[in-house]
Amino acid sequence: MSRRPTGPDDLPEVQSLEELAELARSRTPLYVRFSTGPKVDAAGRSRDHESGCMLPGLSANPLDPEPWFDRPAVHWVARQVMQYAHLRQDERFAWVLTGEVVGRGPDCEPLIGDVQPVAAIPDHVVRAARDLYEEVFDVSEDGT
Repeated sequence: MSRRPTGPDDLPEVQSLEELAELARSRTPLYVRFSTGPKVDAAGRSRDHESGCMLPGLSANPLDPEPWFDRPAVHWVARQVMQYAHLRQDERFAWVLTGEVVGRGPDCEPLIGDVQPVAAIPDHVVRAARDLYEEVFDVSEDGT
């Protein structure tokens, strides 16, 4: 990872999707979040936009591959990044964090407390996640 200021925070940046996957394999638990960054999120709570309820932690997506996932870890990581990539707008960016699961959000996503920022995910890595996601997954499939 290299260091460079990202938005209002100074986080190291992962340089590739493969580096992000290696980070997810080597350090657990890790989560991805799209927001204005850890300094703004320091209060440690998200708000459910539909109900207005304050949540007991920050909503995030797990980066650690599940044991049942029999594909390369980079595929899991790409999929997890893409689940909330639509939130990448305005001042928001993707970043990696660790912490303790303190509940579940309205989409059943983990809510993270005792947050420790790990790294920023620059736009080119998010684009690489999108490209791989569209290449290796049937995104139109409804599942069973």
